[in-house]
Amino acid sequence: MEKIFDDTTGAFSLKSNAELNRAYFLFRMIASRPLVKVGTAMTNFALKLRLPVEGLIRATVFDHFCGGTTEEDCLPVVKRMYTKGVSSILDYSVEAKEAEAEFDKALAVTLKTIEFSKNNKAISFAVFKPTGFGRFDLWVKLGEGQEFTADEKAEWARVTERFEIVCKTAHANDVALLIDAEESWMQDAADNLVADMMLKYNKDKAIVFNTLQMYRHDRLDYLKKLHDEAKKEGFHIGMKVVRGAYMEKEHKRAEEKGYPTPICASKEATDANYNNAIKYMMEHLDKMAIFAGTHNEASSYLVMELMKQSGIAKNDDRVWFGQLYGMSDNISFNLAAHGYNVAKYLPFGPVRDVMPYLIRRAEENTSVAGQTSRELNLISAERKRRKLKD
Repeated sequence: MEKIFDDTTGAFSLKSNAELNRAYFLFRMIASRPLVKVGTAMTNFALKLRLPVEGLIRATVFDHFCGGTTEEDCLPVVKRMYTKGVSSILDYSVEAKEAEAEFDKALAVTLKTIEFSKNNKAISFAVFKPTGFGRFDLWVKLGEGQEFTADEKAEWARVTERFEIVCKTAHANDVALLIDAEESWMQDAADNLVADMMLKYNKDKAIVFNTLQMYRHDRLDYLKKLHDEAKKEGFHIGMKVVRGAYMEKEHKRAEEKGYPTPICASKEATDANYNNAIKYMMEHLDKMAIFAGTHNEASSYLVMELMKQSGIAKNDDRVWFGQLYGMSDNISFNLAAHGYNVAKYLPFGPVRDVMPYLIRRAEENTSVAGQTSRELNLISAERKRRKLKD
């Protein structure tokens, strides 16, 4: 397999020198766990006091990892990336909300992104989080099999209605819909509801996609069980396959409550689990569609190799690669340059409301030292190349 991910010229072709320098500065900061902790504490403190720091945040970390504050704000970034063949996924990244009005707003925004996607080839998927449509504790209570009160039954009915509306709309407009995964202790309830939506709307092809977090050692078994159900009931499976985003929280809760951690025993075990899920889905592509959400070069090469071995066209709509905006441009833009389907998650929302997402992103990168060092090495190589060229 040709090694394509070291090409920094193509990877950073859309970045100005100033943007490249900003990326270098940010990843140098993220590489330091103490700096991330201090920076997170200071940012939260400033926002709570309503100090005028939003402009500084916008000019640095926000603009690097986010497309804008609104859907329309993101469109210049969308158009810019699509000139290189990289699609966008408009991701309303407002987290940790509890009010019904906020859930209705998230629904309205998601429906709007479906409309955007329907009319714009550069926007390939719509996406939302289950807790964007309903209260976290409600998901947990359902997943644990606890009895709902009358008010909670009504509340849950509104959650399922939001899911129904958005999945029905995606199906009617032929727009693929990604549904993100969250903490394990609420995920069972989400999995069941998403499976219901697949049964309804994935009869002919995958429209509704769930997400597998493969740092959980039970997810491949779940996929195989769902596959059995899909064969029996006659629907297609859409899956975004990722490694996972809540590892520290998962370990901490398992320790506090005295149950075995759901997380794989090692990074190597997680990598093997991820790759096994990829292999399984590629073997059953007649009834599956895969969104390989990964910043891991080895896993990306694996998907490429499996496609080649099976005679799957690079632009086959059942296989997509995905990365986050502001990260792994060497994977995204080099894959696109070679004809593969690639989409970047493009977060957006009010600066203040998106901060929980940005803080989580910084903490994740800090905990994955290899990823951050790889970003820094690539950025450094491109900066050096440009200096020599000048």
